[in-house]
Amino acid sequence: MTVIGLTTYAEPATMLVWQRDFAMLHASYVAATERAGGIAVLLPPQAAEAERAAAEEVLDRLDGLVLTGGADVDPQRYGEAPRERTSPPRALRDEWETALARAALDRDVPLLAVCRGLQIVNVALGGSLHQHLPDLTGHEGHQPGPGVFGAVNVDIKPGTRTAALIGPRVRVSCHHHQAIARLAPGLRVTGHAADGTVEAVEVLGQAFAVGVQWHPEEDSEDTRLFAGLVAAARQHRERRHRDRVGEGGA
Repeated sequence: MTVIGLTTYAEPATMLVWQRDFAMLHASYVAATERAGGIAVLLPPQAAEAERAAAEEVLDRLDGLVLTGGADVDPQRYGEAPRERTSPPRALRDEWETALARAALDRDVPLLAVCRGLQIVNVALGGSLHQHLPDLTGHEGHQPGPGVFGAVNVDIKPGTRTAALIGPRVRVSCHHHQAIARLAPGLRVTGHAADGTVEAVEVLGQAFAVGVQWHPEEDSEDTRLFAGLVAAARQHRERRHRDRVGEGGA
């Protein structure tokens, strides 16, 4: 079994007869992981005295990681004050996912970063974000309205892992009003929308660390990104097993 960790929301919600705080995630992420041959495990935001140590312990039990979509990253993490259209911070989730992202990259754990997840990676590595994309592009095509995905064409840079996975051009489902502004060191842009918005990145020097600004889990007929993650995760698990066997025989 190839075990893939999926980060979750931590939000107040109504479910059945309950109005409470929930750790939850769209079922489409779980379904996309299953279609690609992985076993999904949910990773809710949680407080720990040492987030990095907790993240490393979790990653010891995983073969791959998906940083999922959600609310805006706190702008204070990239040295800016929040603007009018920026959502209230989710400090616990920001801390937890930043720790997971850094630990995964340090350990070369296969990583797929989706929408907010891409932004977490960029900010964790020293980049910044455009806090409200329509101020830059003059349109709301990347986020047409609440609960509505925008259909966006993305051109993929040839010769990249992203291109090997999904080809030179894709039409994708987007729901984001923020995007990469300053690209973090160690990231390479691999996809743009027609308006110049960064829609895909890769982390240099990693076996598999791909970020997309869109929502591949929403397309049940296109499993290529999740399949790429699960294949890399399977290789990571096998490599880790060989290393442990080698250490035991030393």
